[in-house]
Amino acid sequence: MVRILSDADIRQILTMDDAIRWMRTAFRDLSSGAARVPVRSFTAMPELGAGLLSMPAFRSSDSLLAIKLITLHDRNPPLGLPRSRATVLVIDAEHGQVHGILDGDYLTAVRTGAGSGLATDLLASPDSKVVAMFGAGKQAEAQLEAVCAVRPIKTAYVYARSAASAEAFAARMQGRVLVDIVPQAARSRIAEADVVCTATTSNTPVFSDEELGPRVHINGVGSYTPTMAEVPPETVARSFVVVDQREACLAEAGDLIQAIDAGLLTRDKVETELGDLVANDHAPAPADFAGHDISFFKSVGNAIQDLAVASRLLKIAEDVGIGEL
Repeated sequence: MVRILSDADIRQILTMDDAIRWMRTAFRDLSSGAARVPVRSFTAMPELGAGLLSMPAFRSSDSLLAIKLITLHDRNPPLGLPRSRATVLVIDAEHGQVHGILDGDYLTAVRTGAGSGLATDLLASPDSKVVAMFGAGKQAEAQLEAVCAVRPIKTAYVYARSAASAEAFAARMQGRVLVDIVPQAARSRIAEADVVCTATTSNTPVFSDEELGPRVHINGVGSYTPTMAEVPPETVARSFVVVDQREACLAEAGDLIQAIDAGLLTRDKVETELGDLVANDHAPAPADFAGHDISFFKSVGNAIQDLAVASRLLKIAEDVGIGEL
């Protein structure tokens, strides 16, 4: 029997705290080999101004398979339609039966935020109180919510392409997070940040290396192609780098690829996966980052996150009786 969960269904039962907890197992499985996740594939449809991303993941512990399909439509925004749409299928890998079909939009935002929440919990200073947030979309909302779930954040400085976007973001987040949100703060305030989050589609760094203060943790989730980059290569070069999946990041993460191409970073420095820190049950304190005072978590998004969240949501939905059959 196939259970179908809509966006509204998922919003009823998915919490950030749960998602962060589920990420621990997900990333541990990914780094240990208990999960197999190939680099995503892209099918271009230039005649339609569109494309399809396919993201499969298999988890051997319970023989579950998930695949997320993301359609991208450049012609949609002028029509008032979303540029991207996502759907997640959960399948019994042993017999091929489809267990569930889930709307993937809100699920993706929360699972991406939860990955950064876990990284922040493992890497950021325990008394972090200030966040600098670059971006003002759905991903930025989840990033801020996740960081606030694991650290005693008091203030969030928000930087967006326009003051109107930053102000709209602040209005949406009031009540969701109990922090003082300052839209389009003076750039000098970036130096106060204990945590920096980037959730943009920028092709060029959204801040300069000189703007950062000491002992900062960075979550970079916006760039997912070699031509995109949100974090300066100079910052990447002097950071303790942690990735969601090494193979995927070295193939897709422009922040890392551009730093490597510039001769500022070597591939062997991109060796620590988030799952490695979870498995070791130990994350180095900022002073122990092998001589670095910055930690940088780079994520291009991973299908094991979709599988982890979607499979749990299907069980919860069954228990509470929501969704269509």
